[in-house]
Amino acid sequence: MNKVRRIANPHLTLFVGDALAGNDAVDQAKMFQEIMKFDGAVLTKMDTDAKGGAGLSIAFATGRPIVFVGTGQGYDDLLQFEPNWLLDQLFE
Repeated sequence: MNKVRRIANPHLTLFVGDALAGNDAVDQAKMFQEIMKFDGAVLTKMDTDAKGGAGLSIAFATGRPIVFVGTGQGYDDLLQFEPNWLLDQLFE
């Protein structure tokens, strides 16, 4: 992966994780952060994760922001992350 990154020289590196994976997603993000030094996280299946724990834990454990969240299966369901959206989901 480091060779691909070196050759491609991306402007942005994102970790994509499944919000339902819980602690496994946090462990994956921490390992990916050690290897690749990613810039932000994209979390899928946030519409089915009632508590948002994995997303919050990933952001805390890696020190990187959540950039996008997936809330469904279509392209229009990939949304820019808004903290107030997550708070609204928690208190519904």
